[in-house]
Amino acid sequence: MIIEETYNLLKTKYKNQVENLTIRDVRVGLFLTAVRLSDNSYGVASTCTDNHPVCIKDKRDFSDFTPLKIKGQKVISLFDSGKETGIVVTLKIAVLNAISSNIISSSDYEILHNTDPIELIDLGSKKTITIVGAFQSYIRKISETGNRLYVLELNENALLPEQRQYFVPASDYHNVLPESDIVIITGFTLVNNTIDNLLSALSQRSLVIVTGPSSSIIPDLLFENKVKIIGATRITKPDILFKVVGEAGAGFHLFKYCAEKICVLRNDEK
Repeated sequence: MIIEETYNLLKTKYKNQVENLTIRDVRVGLFLTAVRLSDNSYGVASTCTDNHPVCIKDKRDFSDFTPLKIKGQKVISLFDSGKETGIVVTLKIAVLNAISSNIISSSDYEILHNTDPIELIDLGSKKTITIVGAFQSYIRKISETGNRLYVLELNENALLPEQRQYFVPASDYHNVLPESDIVIITGFTLVNNTIDNLLSALSQRSLVIVTGPSSSIIPDLLFENKVKIIGATRITKPDILFKVVGEAGAGFHLFKYCAEKICVLRNDEK
């Protein structure tokens, strides 16, 4: 799986940077979760919550990685905990993004700054484009072109009424992805653990993009699994990040106040 393999890569290739890291601070917001690690790196991820009510008596949890028991925990302990609650998985992605931030900026990945992946797509010719997740700005831009558009979503109500003509139930991904020329996948699929199935259904000929606040992990494993472009997030004002997240900030708030959009490109000539 992408997440476990990425963590194992970090733990092996960057052992000295990972083994002693701890979670220095955390903010779990309505839409986003942010972490600060002991090396002063920052990471964010879309907040994922569990479907069952956590107040049910037999579901109450006071163990590690619950309130008052997150700060100070070792990163290794987080991944070795075996816990798979929505918040724990969210923390894992945010932590991976934090660790990856320094590696991406100091390595030889091809990076475009202040760039949204949609800017790198040729929308002038007729293609079949599938968006995984209701990216409103992407839906609007692509629907105004002559391209055939599908939007894979769990919830049809995430689309505006005039957009529902493009709706495809997420469970039908195996029908539409293989025929898509361009596939844009939300980074939230890393958090809700659906990305592996999506990537396995893709055609090798497709231009595949993973983008969103959760998608800032080191790109090696994604590049090995058909992804060509990663729309990542670089935190530019960490002193503001926790305020934005703690006041129900969403991704577009990050990019207005404290973050920059970057694209990490797979170089097939390397």
